[in-house]
Amino acid sequence: MAHLTRFDPFQVSATDPFDDVFRGFFRPVRTEGVAQVQLKMDVTEDDKNYKVHAEIPGTKKEDIHITIDGNVVSISAETKQENEVKEGEKVLRSERYYGKVARSFSVETDIDEAASEAKYNDGVLELVLPKKTITTSKRLTVN
Repeated sequence: MAHLTRFDPFQVSATDPFDDVFRGFFRPVRTEGVAQVQLKMDVTEDDKNYKVHAEIPGTKKEDIHITIDGNVVSISAETKQENEVKEGEKVLRSERYYGKVARSFSVETDIDEAASEAKYNDGVLELVLPKKTITTSKRLTVN
């Protein structure tokens, strides 16, 4: 049986060797200048903690927001572009991203938000998210 797949001729592929050569000739203008930024992260786990390393370059730590709700972690960050154009200069091309990015993920166990830690250094956000201890049920005896 033949499998049908949908082909998008305007899709930008990271493996396309002619992407930069033919950009602007055959691709519509809508792809030019649109930044597709995603938070890239690594999540690891040991017996007691989840550890997250997320790349958020060019962002001030005051503009990073982290929320924990049970076993769901949400990270959002806003990068602001500072336009510093000196007199007599004109911008020929500006490729730096500015705007807001956000990402959420869930883990198996609830997280102890009171003991969680966050550090931001050299564009990398490091989170240590301790797992909540599992409470055992207590059996009551009837008197």
